[in-house]
Amino acid sequence: MSIEKIGVESKKELEQMITKEMDRIEKGLTMICSHVPVDDKTTLDILCHDSDGQLVVLQLNVDEDDNMLLEGIRSLEYVDRFKSFLKATYDKHKINEKKKPRLILIAPSFSETLCHAVEYMQGIQIDLYGWEHLKPPPWKTISAWKASEKPKEKKETKPAEKKREAKPEKKKEQVSEKKEEPKPEPPKEEIPKFPPPAEKPKEEEEEKFKPEKEEPPKRKLRLF
Repeated sequence: MSIEKIGVESKKELEQMITKEMDRIEKGLTMICSHVPVDDKTTLDILCHDSDGQLVVLQLNVDEDDNMLLEGIRSLEYVDRFKSFLKATYDKHKINEKKKPRLILIAPSFSETLCHAVEYMQGIQIDLYGWEHLKPPPWKTISAWKASEKPKEKKETKPAEKKREAKPEKKKEQVSEKKEEPKPEPPKEEIPKFPPPAEKPKEEEEEKFKPEKEEPPKRKLRLF
């Protein structure tokens, strides 16, 4: 049986492949929501949490594109800002708001520029996953590329400085008191755009009492 490599044309198709088999990316990943508008140019593709409750942002692409790293970082900052809101809104999910969210980029391949940028980023956990769509089976197990840890920088030993002679202290000049300027008002908090949690189908409501229709008055027969 021959195996044929197939291209995926749309992100929607790729998203369907991934959401059906989340364990191929990472065991314990649970999907919370998808298609979250972050700003005019950025949309968070899939939001998940892992087995420890840590929020995970998934950014997808069907082609190699360095711009997806910037989109992923914007989405990551947006999620980090509203962790408490997410925990309260999606209370059925075990979200740990104390942990900083992490990012997973999923694409067929990644450029050297993007890989080096990820490798030298500090304070953000970013994993890169490549994929292949094969027939049969539907798609190949995703291969992971994780940035290696940065080597620790060696501290340069500086030669001992010569002791400087103590200079006579200058008299402190009297500083005129400055009037305190009014503090600017803090910016109003942005309203998050996460979709509401999925509701369970409601039970059939009881039929409301309907008043009986009034019968029309009977006509009296006239005798001639």
